[in-house]
Amino acid sequence: MGGPCVRSQEGDSMKKQNGNNRLNRINEELKREISNIINYEVTNSNVTGMISVTSVKISPDLRYAKVSVSILNSKNVKQTLAGLKLSSGFIRSRIAEKVNLRVTPELVFELDDSMQYGEKIDSILKDIMKDIKPED
Repeated sequence: MGGPCVRSQEGDSMKKQNGNNRLNRINEELKREISNIINYEVTNSNVTGMISVTSVKISPDLRYAKVSVSILNSKNVKQTLAGLKLSSGFIRSRIAEKVNLRVTPELVFELDDSMQYGEKIDSILKDIMKDIKPED
């Protein structure tokens, strides 16, 4: 009666795309909530300076979330990052209350130093431009 079962590649790519869209939506929601929690609710005295959550990347099984943070005007960047790691349990519990996920991911904080790297490149380019500026 029926022929061989042929699987469409379009269907598979659509499932993958929908899965990625879902992960992207979760990443953005977590980014927003973690940022609010860090800036308004974390009271750890080691967490100082202006902390921006630059990105969140959740694992496909939703168990882990890598949180990249940029830390500016901090007394000690390493101490601030360590304070965030110590506060991760509190942040995770607040996320569980605010974001409706079956499993609340374990948070892994990492420093995003792309801002400092960009500033360094910018200053190097300015120095180069001073050297090659045409004289009128």
